[in-house]
Amino acid sequence: MESRIAKEFRWEMGHRLPYHEGGCQNIHGHSYTMRVEVIGEIDPGTGMVIDYFDMKALVDPLIAQLDHSFLLDSSDHILVEFFKQYPMKVNQVDFYSTAENIAQYILRELIPGFSAFPSVKRLTIRLRETENTFAEAEHIYHRS
Repeated sequence: MESRIAKEFRWEMGHRLPYHEGGCQNIHGHSYTMRVEVIGEIDPGTGMVIDYFDMKALVDPLIAQLDHSFLLDSSDHILVEFFKQYPMKVNQVDFYSTAENIAQYILRELIPGFSAFPSVKRLTIRLRETENTFAEAEHIYHRS
């Protein structure tokens, strides 16, 4: 029988959408929250799908990398040049920093670590950019 478990994470991060016609073209930040959810079989030896401590160990390094950083789209030439002159904590990526793309990026980063746990069948990331908005990304492990 399958079970679903989840753990919440939180960090602060800045970004901008240079092509946006509204306020998001400006430098701004969010208090991001993320729900990492897995679905899988309960291991009879542990009674768990995955230990929450293992989930935390897999996710925390990525959160530490993103926390209090600026997520910089490599096509944003104005800010690429700015950060060359004024080095700060920046994570340069090759995509627009929308909630959808950030969720996909985080999912891609986490897939390998969670694959080490054979009981995990599905990994879902729910990224909240604001209290009222979120994006989800999901990966299904095809185990033999």
